[in-house]
Amino acid sequence: MNHFEFDQTEKRKNEHIDICLTEEVEGKGLSTGLERYRFKHNPLPEIDYKDVDLSTTFLNKKIATPFLISSMTGGTNRAWEINQRLAKAAERHGWALGVGSMRAAIQESRSVYSFEVRKHAPSIPILANIGAVQLNYGFTIEECKRAIDLIQADALLLHLNPLQEVFQPEGDTNFKDLVAKIKKVAEEIPVPLGIKEVGMGIDSDSAKRLIDAGAHFIDVAGAGGTSWIQVESYRSHQKMRRQAAEAFQGWGNSTADCLIDVRKHHSDVPIIASGGLKNGVDAAKTIALGADVAGFGRALLENAVDESEQALSDQLERIEFELRTAMFGIGASSISELNYHHALCIT
Repeated sequence: MNHFEFDQTEKRKNEHIDICLTEEVEGKGLSTGLERYRFKHNPLPEIDYKDVDLSTTFLNKKIATPFLISSMTGGTNRAWEINQRLAKAAERHGWALGVGSMRAAIQESRSVYSFEVRKHAPSIPILANIGAVQLNYGFTIEECKRAIDLIQADALLLHLNPLQEVFQPEGDTNFKDLVAKIKKVAEEIPVPLGIKEVGMGIDSDSAKRLIDAGAHFIDVAGAGGTSWIQVESYRSHQKMRRQAAEAFQGWGNSTADCLIDVRKHHSDVPIIASGGLKNGVDAAKTIALGADVAGFGRALLENAVDESEQALSDQLERIEFELRTAMFGIGASSISELNYHHALCIT
């Protein structure tokens, strides 16, 4: 990566952060689908609130909560400050942590520091992250292994973002024959491979192709939260693409529908439910619908830029309190009891 390309990548990453903080980037005309469900209150839970246990296991590590800080950023000094705060908070509260796309760190050593989160989070699961499409643009097994090694990751995420790449001014849009390359990655890397979307959702048919190719877990990353089509439209200087983005404001498969669809057909595959989750009750609903872990992304970003770090810690504590209270309210004392809980009803 030459100096100009490095500067452009850094500019793009900072623009993504600014847009997500200041602009309306959620899709319109669609939701996570979680509002269609509610818990039937149990006035006699027969458990002690203090005994409600949020701990679970993910990627062979015991964690204090069933939560993931979803992949967000990296590649700039500002991103490094955010990633430090996220890593410290995740370690303190026992959340798993995903980093943003590591393409910049692989291509340019000057970016590596912005992803070095392990020193702040020695015990939790950490997920490295590369765009799957980069396998068609020169990335090989060696680049995948390097991403894992750089942050001592417990797993590698390959993210799928075809429509974001179309609307991104500098996007990479050759998604041809990726399944075979994903299969090779799964066979040769030393850690589990996960696949995630970036907010448009993964359906069961796509999940099957990915699982057959060796994916160890799926993050459905459904619609109802951030639309990266809308994010890229704010960056575009092309009037046509900005106008076209309006036609895709309602594009994507909702988080709830993706989760139900994938879980129905793949009962034994670990699933992360992310995409528009705002609070611990949302998380409780996803686990009751079959998720193993609930992921939070842009909902945490505003507090992650707060230099005090206290606001982010307070937010994670609130989400944990909301989940624990929801579990108490239906009489579920553990995550395994919450999973597929009969108290979740369609409204």
